[in-house]
Amino acid sequence: MAKLDFFTRYPDFFEAARAAIDNTTATSAPTVDAVESSMVRHHYGPWDKRYYQVLGVLEAKQLIAVTKHKQSYQIALSPMGKERAKALAAKPSFQDLVARQREVKKAFGSKSGTFLKDLIYRLFDQEVGKRTLGQVITP
Repeated sequence: MAKLDFFTRYPDFFEAARAAIDNTTATSAPTVDAVESSMVRHHYGPWDKRYYQVLGVLEAKQLIAVTKHKQSYQIALSPMGKERAKALAAKPSFQDLVARQREVKKAFGSKSGTFLKDLIYRLFDQEVGKRTLGQVITP
């Protein structure tokens, strides 16, 4: 989840990573000029310290369900969460974000967290991998 969020928040990194796995050239300008909410370097890649808080609130409001599967946690929208997400996605103010998330899902949605972590560290070693833990990631 965090790695897909990273590619949503950092469109330049997304375009470079997509081009690297597709063996194509990155497209020109991203749809967003600046990163709205930065992430930090964590042990396993980009991270947002607010995840635990946000996920807890979403679960308490019954918008997501969190289940443990082997050594990982599965996060899924609840039926009410799907309804709310669909309503937000239909709003014009969210169209750019929805389009970008669809592109991220298409390119990386089937990849494992380990694959994405390794890809991020390989392609963005200076911007992510070489940062100290907790340091903000900048494009």
